[in-house]
Amino acid sequence: MQNPSGELRTKEKMATVPGQLVWEIVKKNNSFLVKQFGRGTQSVEFSRESNNLYNLNSFKYSGLANKKSVTIQPVGKDLSVLLATTKTKKQNKPASLLHKSVMKKEFRRMAKAVENQVAENYYRPDLKKASLARLSAVHRSLKVAKSGVKKRNRQAVRVPGRK
Repeated sequence: MQNPSGELRTKEKMATVPGQLVWEIVKKNNSFLVKQFGRGTQSVEFSRESNNLYNLNSFKYSGLANKKSVTIQPVGKDLSVLLATTKTKKQNKPASLLHKSVMKKEFRRMAKAVENQVAENYYRPDLKKASLARLSAVHRSLKVAKSGVKKRNRQAVRVPGRK
C-alpha cells in the first residue's frame, strides 16, 4: 500500500510483553490494588481487576499479567452466570478479548461446564478449584430466600384450659 505521499506502508504488529514483566511492573502499584490491614500490622493486598477469581493481588490470579484468565460473574436477577475466558490471539484487541458464555442451567451442570472449560480443555487447570469456588459463591448469592410458609415450631403447644 502507498501513502498519499508515495511511501510504502507495512502492516505493523504490536509486540506483546511477557506476563512476568507485566507483573513486576504492576504488582506494587496499580489502580486496582486495595491494601487492608490484617492481623496486627500485617497488611493484606486485594485486587479489583476483572478476570481475578479470588480478588487477590498475586501473579497466579491476575487478569492483567496472564494471557489466559477466567472470570465468573452473575448476569441479571435469574440464576444465570457468565463464564468468560480470554482469547490468547486477541491480546491487542480489547473489544474482542473475551470469549463469553452465559449459563442458565442447574448448578451441577454449570459446575461441569466450568470444569470442562477450565481444566479438561487444558486452558488453566491450576484455576479449576478457584473457578468452582467462585461459581459456588456467585450461585449462592443469586439465590433468593423463598417467601412462603414459615416453618412451624414442632414442639408441643400447651393450650390453656386443658390438662
